[in-house]
Amino acid sequence: MKKKPEDLASEIRAWCAAHQDPKQAGKWARYFREGYDSWGLLDKDHPIWNEKQQEWLESYGGLGVRGFLKAGELLFRSGKYEEGALAIRFLKTRRDELDANAAGMLAKWFEAGIQNWAHTDVLCGEVIAPLLESRRLDLAVLGGWRESEFKYQRRAVPVAMLGLLKTRPDIPPLLDFLRPLMMDQERVVHQGAGWFLREAWKQAPQPVEAFLLEWKDRAPRLIFQYATEKMTPASRARFRRGKSS
Repeated sequence: MKKKPEDLASEIRAWCAAHQDPKQAGKWARYFREGYDSWGLLDKDHPIWNEKQQEWLESYGGLGVRGFLKAGELLFRSGKYEEGALAIRFLKTRRDELDANAAGMLAKWFEAGIQNWAHTDVLCGEVIAPLLESRRLDLAVLGGWRESEFKYQRRAVPVAMLGLLKTRPDIPPLLDFLRPLMMDQERVVHQGAGWFLREAWKQAPQPVEAFLLEWKDRAPRLIFQYATEKMTPASRARFRRGKSS
């Protein structure tokens, strides 16, 4: 019988339930302000990240990228940290098969339940950013993500854009792409935007500083806290609200 994404999700969930460690389930909770739900299997040497992960990849390799995307959607619905982490790990192995159409399925992961910075940033760092860097995926694919109702999908935009900085691109177009997020209401998006601006500033200080001056009396201060972190105190002072440029 042909294996389906539902089979993979059910098998993983059953295995995790059978091997859960309640004593370890809250070990990393302090790093997650908005809640953390775990099977307690996050030790880096745990079989789930080694033998079992490889076993599942080999057993379900016929799913292809779209099958793993569907399985990921199902895994994220549980809210369990390990299940989402496995979904990302599986997708990384099929990363080069991900195109603009498949990226639409990836967006469903946020609707399904990506609800923390760690899953978001690892997904960006391991999957989306490398595809942007290699130009297998065009930044325009993420255009609609900037207006998503899901805050972690919006955060994913600037975090994924960090991959583009490795190619030393023309910075102003990237700043323009970021504009719709500069007045976002969510802290996690502020952090992502500020992170991107800080790294872009290292490559091109002048356009980034002009951009920051444009927003300094309107945008959330946390963006500026991150964006100006590597500047001298005198330079940071230019971006305080109410100060002249």
